[in-house]
Amino acid sequence: MPTTAPPPTRGPARLLDAARGALDVIYREMIKFGVVGALAFVIDLGLANLLWHTVLEDRVTTAKIISGLVATLFAWVGNRQWTFRHRRSRPAHHEVALFFAVNLVALGIATATLAVSHYGLGFTSTLADNIATVVGIGLGTLFRFWAYRRFVFAGELL
Repeated sequence: MPTTAPPPTRGPARLLDAARGALDVIYREMIKFGVVGALAFVIDLGLANLLWHTVLEDRVTTAKIISGLVATLFAWVGNRQWTFRHRRSRPAHHEVALFFAVNLVALGIATATLAVSHYGLGFTSTLADNIATVVGIGLGTLFRFWAYRRFVFAGELL
């Protein structure tokens, strides 16, 4: 007796399957985004501390901007080539412009958090600067994930 294909899924079951597929994609993207972000975080915080303890010890926000830019370059490559490679549908120069615009906003969030803590609240120790940096990076990361999916790598899934 020949086997027949099961009937196509309909109604609520089809919606449930679609929701599971979408959650699976988001989950994989979140994991990859987290790995790239963790490495960029190490670059950002490590370089900021290196600069704070050497050539830019009196310029904490300048050091943070430099470290953030270096980490952003790393994150661009990692997210474009790994995390969101299945979403790329725009020309690379459009994506890179959007990517850096989003990261400029996120860098502003992180730098403002540090500036408020260091200059506004007077928490000037290295520990306080590091805590403010971690909080600022965390806030910027939430913004980045949302903006990358919504604007930068918003193409159709391949």
